[in-house]
Amino acid sequence: MNKGINTIIYPVADVMEAKKVFQKFLGVEPYSDQPYYVGFKINDQDVGFVPKSPGAGMTPYYHVDDIKNSLQILLDGGAEIVQDIKNVGGGRLVASVKDKDNNIIGLIQN
Repeated sequence: MNKGINTIIYPVADVMEAKKVFQKFLGVEPYSDQPYYVGFKINDQDVGFVPKSPGAGMTPYYHVDDIKNSLQILLDGGAEIVQDIKNVGGGRLVASVKDKDNNIIGLIQN
């Protein structure tokens, strides 16, 4: 089952600077505060920042029950893997693809 977009990740030049701005903008403290990822939770929405890497763009992440099946559906539709399925800790799996129109689509399975 696809639960919709619940996470948005922004690649930024300075993660700590983005953290300062968004703490004020969102009015909440980050739930994750690491040099490689700063994350905020607003109701059921996660907003995160990662260090910018070449070719990176803002990525919306769909939360899904079966990441392998969801990834295959996108690949069958002509998408290309940006990041293959990866365990990022605590059993959370993430992956991302670029569709035929060069849009980045992320997947998360908890």
